[in-house]
Amino acid sequence: MRVQVLLLAKTPVPGRVKTRLCPPWTPEQAAALAAAAIADTAEVLTATPAVARTLVVDGPLPAPRGWSRVPQRGAGLGERLAAAYADTARPGVATVLVGMDTPQLRVGHLVAATAGLAAADAVLGPAEDGGWWLLGLRDPAAASVLRDVPMSTADTGALTEAALRDRGLTVAATATLRDVDTAPDARAAAAACPASRFARVLSTVEPAR
Repeated sequence: MRVQVLLLAKTPVPGRVKTRLCPPWTPEQAAALAAAAIADTAEVLTATPAVARTLVVDGPLPAPRGWSRVPQRGAGLGERLAAAYADTARPGVATVLVGMDTPQLRVGHLVAATAGLAAADAVLGPAEDGGWWLLGLRDPAAASVLRDVPMSTADTGALTEAALRDRGLTVAATATLRDVDTAPDARAAAAACPASRFARVLSTVEPAR
């Protein structure tokens, strides 16, 4: 199956990203962690087999070399997600989207999710907080259901799956990962990927124990 990958990200500007990491860290430190997470995720997506890779971004952050870039559009996250799929759709190509909140992501996670699209119309990667970190769609047009799904709640994952099934799609699950929203999340993600940029940056901002 031909698949493209999307990275949904926000330009890491202090005070505009990862605000729930403040405290214990400053807005500048939180932005540095966000930048590291984006770089780690982009590296994994670059190494994942795909026919195209696109950064779907809020703000002026440039795309990695060899990638395409499209701006986010829409009033809320659901609209922005739906637009991301619509604005990058390619005939006969499935779309797998991930966000910037899982620096512990590995190529194997993406390969497994892509493989799931051979048997299901959609693949959903649940997040530990009840949301989701990945959504793969055989037909990107199905992402229109996201406009009506409440985002950033403990039920977002379940409601997304229900909306897809209501559209008549079959939905498969892939690995559950932990989004980086809070300091404990950041520490857990770094422990899962100790050689990553994210872990290195975290080690510079953590207070001495």
